[in-house]
Parts: sequence; structure tokens; C-alpha cells
Amino acid sequence: MTETEANCRAREILDRVGDKWSVVVLYQLSTGTMRFTELLRAIPGISQRMLTVTLRGLERDGLVRRTVHPVIPPHVDYDLTPLGETLREIVSALLDWTHEHLEEIGRARDSYDAGVPTE
Repeated sequence: MTETEANCRAREILDRVGDKWSVVVLYQLSTGTMRFTELLRAIPGISQRMLTVTLRGLERDGLVRRTVHPVIPPHVDYDLTPLGETLREIVSALLDWTHEHLEEIGRARDSYDAGVPTE
């Protein structure tokens, strides 16, 4: 594989793990196994369709495992795979950083929108 091909594939993976909903889903699953409805309730603003699409993409990439239990009605659990577990600290650190800097970023945006130069 050439360096250009590797960079292209790396961008595809970063697009997956770095998108808005994947980060939040990975963070939620870092606390343990969850059912679809538990994830839906735990993630404000995500639609059922978007959660389905996100989980399928994460499952396809080997980061999330979907387990169907043969009961009626069907019981489906989601959890992180060993590969997904390797992202636990990274995702937690990213979300922690975001929470720590919310106000600072808000002030920077307000200044920018008001046309005030930043330092």
C-alpha cells in the first residue's frame, strides 16, 4: 500500500471515529454493555435512525459488537470490542477536554462573531 493510499484509508477511519455521534456512542459504551433504547435515551439529540446508522458503521469497523439474544421479543446488546476498548481513553480525554473548555470556546466564538480580534 502506498503512503497516499494509507493516508486515504486513515482519513476514512478518522471520519468514522471522529464524527459527532460515533464519539458519543463510544463514550457511552465505554461504561459497559447497553441496549439500543438505553443508548437512545442516554444520547440527547440523536435520532433512532442516526443511532442505527452509527452503530452499524462502528460494528462494520470492528469497534462495537452487536449481540442478539434468542428470546421473544429479541434482546440486542451493544458493547465495545477489544479494538473499541483501545479508544476508551482517547474518547474520554477528548470529551473531558471539551467540557473543560466550553466557556473559553464560547467566549472566543462570541468575540469572533462580534468582529473582535483574538490574541
